[in-house]
Order: sequence, then C-alpha cells, then structure tokens
Amino acid sequence: MTVDLPRCDIAIVGGGLAGGLAALALAAKRPDLDVRLVEPGPIGGNHIWSFFDSDIARKDRWLVAPLVRHHWGDYDVAFPSHRRTMRMGYKSITGEALAEAVAAALPEGRIIADKAKHVAPDHLLLGQGGRLSARHVIDARGPGKFPGLDCGWQKFVGQALTVKGGHGVERPVVMDAGVEQIDGYRFVYLLPFDAETIFVEDTYYSDSADLDVAAVRERIGDYAAARQWDVKKVTTATKATREETGVLPVVIAGDFDRLWPASDRTGRIGVRAGAFHATTGYSLPDAVRTAAALPGLVDRSDLPAILRDRAAASWRRQRFYRMLGAMLFRAAEPGERYRIFERFYRLPSGLIARFYAGQSRAPDKLRILSGKPPVRVGRAIAALRRLDWK
Repeated sequence: MTVDLPRCDIAIVGGGLAGGLAALALAAKRPDLDVRLVEPGPIGGNHIWSFFDSDIARKDRWLVAPLVRHHWGDYDVAFPSHRRTMRMGYKSITGEALAEAVAAALPEGRIIADKAKHVAPDHLLLGQGGRLSARHVIDARGPGKFPGLDCGWQKFVGQALTVKGGHGVERPVVMDAGVEQIDGYRFVYLLPFDAETIFVEDTYYSDSADLDVAAVRERIGDYAAARQWDVKKVTTATKATREETGVLPVVIAGDFDRLWPASDRTGRIGVRAGAFHATTGYSLPDAVRTAAALPGLVDRSDLPAILRDRAAASWRRQRFYRMLGAMLFRAAEPGERYRIFERFYRLPSGLIARFYAGQSRAPDKLRILSGKPPVRVGRAIAALRRLDWK
C-alpha cells in the first residue's frame, strides 16, 4: 500500500552538486520553507568538484565558501612544447563536505534516503513505496537521456595516491598533456592535497563514451612510476577511500526543446536541465548561480517555466562552445587534439578565466578563433557547415 508522506513546500530530487547546493541555499535564505531532499545514495557521492575563483560571482561565494576543502593560489598546465603557471585561484569541494553541510542545514527527517521512481511537477513516488507531494518538485538527478544531441565525450578515472616521501607537486596541474595520446586527447590532472597525498585523474576527450576503468587504472600506475613515486596506497573501488570515474558529454549540436520539452512542466536544475559548459562538461558555475537564485524564485507559481527559461538562455549562450566542440571532434585528428588546448593556453589569462566560467566576450571569441588554426582549415569549415546552430 502506498503511504502519503506529509506535504512539503519544495522537494528536490537528487543530492548531487546541483541538488545539494539548492538545498543549502534554501535552508540558509528560506528557513520558513519545508524543503525535502530525496537521494538514495550518499549526498555528493564520491566526487571532487574544482573551480577557479573567477567562476563564482562575489555575491554568490557565501554558498560555496564553507564547502571548500583545498585552495591554491595558482595552477600549472604542461604540453609537449608549452608550459605555463596560471596566477589564478583554484579551489576544490568534496562530496563529503557537501554531505556534511546538507545534513547540518536540513532538519531531521528532511533527507529521504530513497530513489524517485516517478517525478511530476507536484509530487513524486518513492522506490520503497510512498508518495511525497510538494508545492514544487525540482528534478536535480543529473544526466538522464540526451535525445537528439551530437556529442563527443570527456571521460576519466581519478585515484587518490599516497606517495612515501612526498610527490613534489606544489600546485594543481589542470592539464599534463605530455603523456601518450590515447583514445583522443589525453591528459593527466593532479590535485596535491598535502605533501604525500595527491589525486591523479587520467582524462580523455574521446569519440566514444566507453570507459575501460581497469586499463586507465593501469595507466595511472604507469604515470606514477614514470614520476618515480613510491606509492604506499592506491585507492581503487575495492580498497575504498577514493576513486572517481565519469563520462561527461561534450556537446557539439542539439535542440534544447528535445532535451527539455515544453510539455515537461517539472522544474529541473543542473545537468538534468542541460546547464553545463558544452566544451568541458563543467556544471559548477551554473549550479551555484541557480541555487543562489532559487530562494527568490520559489514563491512563484510559474517556477518550472522560470527554470526552463533560464536553462534555455544558458543553452543559447553555449552556442560558441558547441562550435569549439565541433572543431575539436570533427576537424582535429584524435592524436592531434592536444594542439588546440596547447594554443589556447598561450592566450591571456583573463580570456582563459572567462572561457571556463562560460562568459567569453565577443573579443575573446574572436581571439580564440583568430590566427593560424591548429587544425586543417578545410576540415574546420566542413565541421562548421554540418553544425545545427540551435
């Protein structure tokens, strides 16, 4: 028998980055509301989210500041013929930090450890039985199906390593592309948490979404050996402190109205709403902006339409980044894709910061596209002609 739970004001479905931040913002700014968070697994999962200081507007930093567990004043990039230290603040949030903050912010009983098997604008049905009604349901379950999208893929495996005697890495390395180019553009991402603990992520911009976790784990081991690290402990899924895997879409073309049809009147946020950087798959800046705006929107009866309009506007702003995705996946040979990023990291630091924040200006776009292209001109033109510009 289905048992109705007490009706609430806001039911957020999904306790990942977007859902967790939304719950924190509402708890902080609208304590008068009964907010429930529905999530079957641990809130935040086993994830690390990193961001540049310039990604977050000053007025919104209150939301993420308590979650930051690591902070560096600069970061490095390394390519076969170019190395650079970027004087730009870089921070990391862990899934554990998000879980702790949400648990502290929501009153007892407001976190429902269950899966939603049906989601509607004003109610949801729980996997273990039961119905939760709400004034507004907000779907933050992360990527679902992406109908009609033309995508490449950014996929990765990351492991925390403990290096006896220290790893010697002073600051994050956002891209170490001096590694063998396998399965598209490959680079290694490094986060030095302390003198002996370092997070190593092996990442690929690939034509395929297939991820051979065992093979990538082996490559991480090879990378550590090449750096002559004496690794005391390798975190794997079976040894359980931290391993993270992911496959993110790099959108080349698609129709927002197919991704989120106007007939679907349930509010969405985060990746579920298509709100992520088309070139990087990066969703944190938009997740923060949306969460910070929610307390001022939830009294509106047309909240789902407002959220859809915000997501549609974000989708339109991503048109330039979808074009870059076409250049990367359609115009560049897989083994030569690193040249695009190598050239990009010779550009001014302000332009690079605005790119990652998804706020490139018209002169930025012109600068990115000007000069001698790192791909064949004929292939670039052919790739752009095939684009769906919606």
